[in-house]
Amino acid sequence: MSNIQLIIEERAADIGNFLVGRLLPFRKKRMVGPFIFIDHMGPAALKEHQNIDVGPHPHIGLSTLTYLFEGSMMHRDSLGTEIEITPGAVNWMTAGKGIVHSERTPEYLRTSEKSMHGLQIWVALPKALEFMDPTFTHVEKEDLPAWTSEGVHYKLIAGKAFDKESPVPVHSELYFIEIKTKKRATINIGNHLFGESALYILEGSVISEGNVFEPKQILVAKDSTLCEFEMADNTTVYIFGGVPFPEERHIYWNFVASEKETIEKAKEDWRSERFPVIPNDDGALVPLPPEKTNGLKHK
Repeated sequence: MSNIQLIIEERAADIGNFLVGRLLPFRKKRMVGPFIFIDHMGPAALKEHQNIDVGPHPHIGLSTLTYLFEGSMMHRDSLGTEIEITPGAVNWMTAGKGIVHSERTPEYLRTSEKSMHGLQIWVALPKALEFMDPTFTHVEKEDLPAWTSEGVHYKLIAGKAFDKESPVPVHSELYFIEIKTKKRATINIGNHLFGESALYILEGSVISEGNVFEPKQILVAKDSTLCEFEMADNTTVYIFGGVPFPEERHIYWNFVASEKETIEKAKEDWRSERFPVIPNDDGALVPLPPEKTNGLKHK
């Protein structure tokens, strides 16, 4: 019997500056463990006059995880953080009761050709922490647990797995794992996983029970403890998941909450400019999207 419960295809979504591939949420699977939103950015080749300029916008009730494969992005937020994220490093921003941030091409790259490729992920907060004070943590790639076993390279980007723990300060039981192969390999890691689990194929292909799966797909497991598959030559996958929350989560635009009233208040606070401001970024605020889009078409 197949251990694949659901296959989610990457779907194009307009975030206001270019198209990204949306993976979560999906109508048949809103969350995997505490993971509620995943966008695949790029790969995009940007010309000298093309830059990323996502202006100040708010978040509540979640942590954002930015992980780049190529390119560079300048992060600024209302805590006063100003830091460049580069490939392999992790930006982990916990919004809690409310934070505002912007994402822009660094000044030194704004008049040159550049690339952008990576993942942007939202992890919902446990109900008891939805109104915590916002925080920000940057973790360099050298500080993430990484190891090789039987020719397969592993990296634990966030959470706990394989008796290891990432320095990214998560707020619930989860894992986000990178697995890379140069040669075909069988991966059997079910005894290291827990809760709900899903696999995203970035490049190469995955073989499971005679079926071949290609990039831009998420495979959601029926039982994470039975996670076994083959990876073809030069394949990269990301496995993410964890213990699901007992309560439903509502999502509108950049707001996540266990209560709809919390989202309605956040919408009114943003309209009325009651969120904190970002030092050193006086760009135009990103407006609240039209109700009919449910906010998920915009960033």
